[in-house]
Amino acid sequence: MRTARLALPAAFAGLLLPLSACGTVPPGGGAAGPAVPPVCGPGAPPSPAAEPGATASPGPDGVTVVGSVGGDRPCAAYSVTNRETEPFTYLVTLAFLSESGGAVTNVEETVDAVAPGRTVRRTVTAADLPPGAPRVARARVLTVRSFPTAEAPAEAGACPATGVRVYADDGDAAMGLRVVGLHLENCGTRPYRLDGYPRVEIRDEDHDRVDGVTITRGGETVAGGTGADGPARPVTLEPGERAHAGLVWRNTVEAGVGDPVNAPYARVWAKPGAAPVTVVPEFDIGTTGKLGVGPWKKDEPR
Repeated sequence: MRTARLALPAAFAGLLLPLSACGTVPPGGGAAGPAVPPVCGPGAPPSPAAEPGATASPGPDGVTVVGSVGGDRPCAAYSVTNRETEPFTYLVTLAFLSESGGAVTNVEETVDAVAPGRTVRRTVTAADLPPGAPRVARARVLTVRSFPTAEAPAEAGACPATGVRVYADDGDAAMGLRVVGLHLENCGTRPYRLDGYPRVEIRDEDHDRVDGVTITRGGETVAGGTGADGPARPVTLEPGERAHAGLVWRNTVEAGVGDPVNAPYARVWAKPGAAPVTVVPEFDIGTTGKLGVGPWKKDEPR
């Protein structure tokens, strides 16, 4: 069972565009002015890789649906505006909805390395709809997750300059217990040594550090039998080898104990002196105030 993702924030409710708009937006994104060609679908003009200024008023996290087209292959166009002072990478999930507002399908896309102050426009098609699916009528932004491009997790692709890939899996959830795995691959050309536990900071949607949660060494400090327990031992990874560590928490909420902690990000340092990587465990720590971090363990050969 996969870890449940956070519910749609109320702020996203306004980022909804009916497909009956036929994908046309006037210059500047306002209601007046001459129509322009569809922003997605047949006849759409090429989307620029990057353009100064916003194509419409940016929504939360700088992501806005700017047009959509219905039909057998419904699509949506959206823009991403980087308001930060360094390049950011965005993980955008768009929801395609029926006339009644029910979910038909979700599409997740990565928009890589948007420069500060720039806007990137992308289009996405709701392909491979389930058999008998209702007609898609709307598209909206469901969630946006972002990270400094220098800290973006990497499960595949070119080896980062650090020589290692670090990323998180989707995790498991059972009876309120959450377990998310951190994974590290030595994709470089030299041995990579680990000795101990990754350093982890919990970050909120604004990428600010979350205080009030005790981070303990060992998953057994939260629950046993998760695989994130045992002593830390030296690990040497040869090129191509991997290691893993576990993040363990409970989502219990008790009245009168404090405010629940819901925070999407973890900033991770594999070892002292390592460059940080930002991953997205989607923490729902409730009022427990505790996160257990397991030691690095070398993966068994496949």
